[in-house]
Amino acid sequence: MTHQLSLAELEEIEARHVLRNYARLPVAVASGADVWLHTTDGRRVLDLLCGLGVTSLGHAHPNVTMAITEQAGKLLHASNLVHLQGPVQLAERLAQSSLGGGVLFQNSGAEANEAAIKLARRHKRGGEVVSLHNGFHGRTYGALSATPQEAKQEPFAPLVGGFRAVPPTVEALETAVSDHTAAVLLETIQGESGVLPIPDDVLRAARAACDAHGALLIVDEVQSGMGRTGDMWSYEASGVVPDAITVAKALANGLPIGALITGPHLLDVLRPGDHGSTFAGNPLAAAAAHAVLDVMGDPGFLPRVREAGARLTAGLESLPDVAGVRGRGLMLAAELTPEAVERHGTTAELAGRLMTEHDVWVNAPTPTSLRLLPPLTIRDEQIDEGVRRIAAGLTAR
Repeated sequence: MTHQLSLAELEEIEARHVLRNYARLPVAVASGADVWLHTTDGRRVLDLLCGLGVTSLGHAHPNVTMAITEQAGKLLHASNLVHLQGPVQLAERLAQSSLGGGVLFQNSGAEANEAAIKLARRHKRGGEVVSLHNGFHGRTYGALSATPQEAKQEPFAPLVGGFRAVPPTVEALETAVSDHTAAVLLETIQGESGVLPIPDDVLRAARAACDAHGALLIVDEVQSGMGRTGDMWSYEASGVVPDAITVAKALANGLPIGALITGPHLLDVLRPGDHGSTFAGNPLAAAAAHAVLDVMGDPGFLPRVREAGARLTAGLESLPDVAGVRGRGLMLAAELTPEAVERHGTTAELAGRLMTEHDVWVNAPTPTSLRLLPPLTIRDEQIDEGVRRIAAGLTAR
């Protein structure tokens, strides 16, 4: 068995051999089970972040573990040049759960959004992609060009041309979308910018504008999909049906996978050679995703997510330092009072102390808020324990 390295040993190796693009917490995780992470120094951390919305069934879920183990003994890879039952049936399940058309597998959310952008341009034979201010769609060049955040874009200019960002308002979309628009790409809830829900009238305006000008409406469900909001897909609550969605994160509960899912009218847009990926749709990730869908397919699963979200929201709102809670289901942000922000320095520092001193993991998407993306399987007593730990951190200074 490999010797477990300490935090200091890991940090020393990283200082010499790992590029500096991640700002890591001073925590080394050795294992996980259910809603808990176990550190190398013997602590047990309540994980209310799910690896940024990935491990939605918790850590080491037995169904997922069994599916991965069985598939690993059969076949890991054969490429997309042959037919593979697991991925093909996964495509069928994803399409039937959403838009009823076709599926193109990728390895991440950013790659799924790249595929969506190419689909839109192929469909319109060019055209501009309109996205919304505060949106986040990934860090590859196309996805980054659709992510109007100066701090993320500026170091990598020049970006890909043909992208326009507008405020999330009805008027802005009606003005921006034209016959030269290939697609509107948006999130129904902007996760990385602080869990900011887009109003339903804005979603309806995006749909109407796309219909009027022959553009595609693409909804980025990378963080908000897969049951996170209490619906299988976040767009369902609005009644607005997109032409395509992108999904990743929670789809395989920790294995890398992403997907572009389209309506039936887009099934034949991409041609052989237009887009591809060596590892996309591999049997191992597909097996894990099947296990996830099996669990989420239980009739009581999504109602329970809504109940858990209501309990967590109420618990957070009861804290004196919380000015309000926004989001839906178990995709939430707690907005702190100005006094709490001033007392704690920054929410990033507060989130760090919650992890290192109070053994609860959340993060700070904005200078005034904390984001919570707990496992969708979290139980009431674990929710209450999470609220207690956050409360302890808020009152510590």
